[in-house]
Amino acid sequence: MAPGARFFPSLAAVYRAQLSRARVARIPLLFVATFQSVGIMILMRGVVDGGSEARAVVAGSSVLVVAFVALNLLAQYFGQLRAGGGLDHYATLPVPPASVVLGAAAAYASFTLPGTLVTAVVGCLLFGLPMSGLWILAAVVPLAGAALAGLGAALGLLAPRQELATLAGQLGMSAALLLGVLPPERMPDVIVWARDLLPSTYGVEAFARTFAPRPDWAAVALDLGVCGAVGVLSLAVATWAYRRAAVR
Repeated sequence: MAPGARFFPSLAAVYRAQLSRARVARIPLLFVATFQSVGIMILMRGVVDGGSEARAVVAGSSVLVVAFVALNLLAQYFGQLRAGGGLDHYATLPVPPASVVLGAAAAYASFTLPGTLVTAVVGCLLFGLPMSGLWILAAVVPLAGAALAGLGAALGLLAPRQELATLAGQLGMSAALLLGVLPPERMPDVIVWARDLLPSTYGVEAFARTFAPRPDWAAVALDLGVCGAVGVLSLAVATWAYRRAAVR
C-alpha cells in the first residue's frame, strides 16, 4: 500500500486548486461585498461625525467583507458540495481531510484582502481617520478570516440540507453586519453580550483600536489572539464535520 500524502503538500495543492476556482467564480461577489461595505459607510456618514463611533463603522465595514466571503460563501460552498456529492470526490483523493477544509477556507479567506483594504481606505477618507494603522489588516484578515471560514465550513457541512446551509451563512453574515458595523455604545447590554460571542467582533475591535491616537497594542494583541484561538477551534470542528459527512 502506498504511503499517505503528507499534510502540507496536500494543503498547498488544495489551496491552489480552490484559489483558482474562487478567482473565477467568486471575484464578482467580492466586488459586491466591497461595494456593500462602502455603501454602508456612506449611509452611516450621515449620522456619525467622528470619534469612537466612526472607528467602529470603518472597522466593522472592513471586516464585513471578510464575513461575506469567508462565512457566507463558504457555508454555501460546502452545503452545495455535500448536496451535490462533491464530498465523494474529495473522499477518494489520497489527501488528509484537514487539508481539504483548511485549503478551501484559506483560499476563500485570502483573496478578501484587496476588498478589505479598499473599504478601509475609503472609510478613512470619509471619516478623516489616520491610515497609519492599516498594516494591522495583514493580521486581522487572516485571523478573523480563519475564524469565520471555519465557522462557515462547519455550518455548510453540518446543515442537514443545502438550503439550511445557505440560510445559516446569510444569518451569520447579517449578524456580523448588524453587530459589527453599528457602534456598540448605542446597543443595549444584551445585544452587546451577543456581539461578544461573534469571532468577527474581535477583529473589528483590534482594527478599531489602531485608529486611536495612542493605540493599546496589548489589547490589540489580545483581540487578535482570540481570533486565532477561535480560528483553530472552528477549523477543527469543520474538519470533524468533513470527516463525518464524507463517510456517510
